Amino acid sequence: MNKTALVIMAAGMGSRYGGGIKQLEHVGPAGEIIMDYSIYDALDAGFDKVIFITRKDLEAEFRRVIGDRIEKYAKVEYVFQELSDLPEGFRVPEGRTKPWGTGQAVLSCLGTIREPFAVINADDYYGKEAFVKLHEFLANAEPSEDGKYHFCMAGFVLGNTLSDNGIVTRGICRVDDKGRLTDVEETFGIQRDKDEAVGKTGAGEPVRLALDSLVSMNMWGFTPDFLNELHSGFADFLNALEPGDVKSEYLLPEVVGDLVRRGKAKVDVLHTHDKWFGVTYKEDKATVVAALRALTDQGLYPERLFE
Repeated sequence: MNKTALVIMAAGMGSRYGGGIKQLEHVGPAGEIIMDYSIYDALDAGFDKVIFITRKDLEAEFRRVIGDRIEKYAKVEYVFQELSDLPEGFRVPEGRTKPWGTGQAVLSCLGTIREPFAVINADDYYGKEAFVKLHEFLANAEPSEDGKYHFCMAGFVLGNTLSDNGIVTRGICRVDDKGRLTDVEETFGIQRDKDEAVGKTGAGEPVRLALDSLVSMNMWGFTPDFLNELHSGFADFLNALEPGDVKSEYLLPEVVGDLVRRGKAKVDVLHTHDKWFGVTYKEDKATVVAALRALTDQGLYPERLFE
């Protein structure tokens, strides 16, 4: 069986959260942060290593709050996503202030990861089921053949991933009768509307969504050769930018969706019915605290995750 790594994307400051470091908010009964729960569930499922994607200026804080503690239980590494980390021949456009999105974040792991790996957001609680399923897939993953990749993603039920306090962005998935992804469309401004949800496409067109739609929560399983694909694709993305575009992002769902449409990748969608929660907005914190307290009372977690 393969060794497996958990990659946690934690470089964002969280503008909708008021500018604080939302990933480091204490939400567990003993002061745990959401990443504690993801790491606990991942290690319990069998993952061997944890890689934090952060920024260089946040490294010391991450080490203090979580990294030094987790090093007692698993190997920990750090990589850094920076705005200026671009392929040779490119430079940051005038007026650009934020890094280039989740695709560039994972690309920062190039040279660090040599085993199959899962990718998650730092500020999302995913539940136990998805980590078990991703680990089983990755532990048995085989190298790609003839440039054909075989990946996986956790497929969440849209109604289980909405915030009561504002809009969210989700990758709306289409799946064939074999349980494989055929398309994923990043959809913005999603919120509940009675027995449906409403949102907008990337082009700004309004769309209505069934609450039982499958969505991507940026919980993916990749083989390490995917990083080479990200590297070449990032240069293509930068070349295609319109002059003056300082906001477009290189996003994992779009990269994977493009590979699927071109027949270069097949992606198994691993269904999970766990309820997501996270701290997208400051008002979400109370909900997360209460949910984790309830899960602890049910015996799913100990009072202190890591002694």
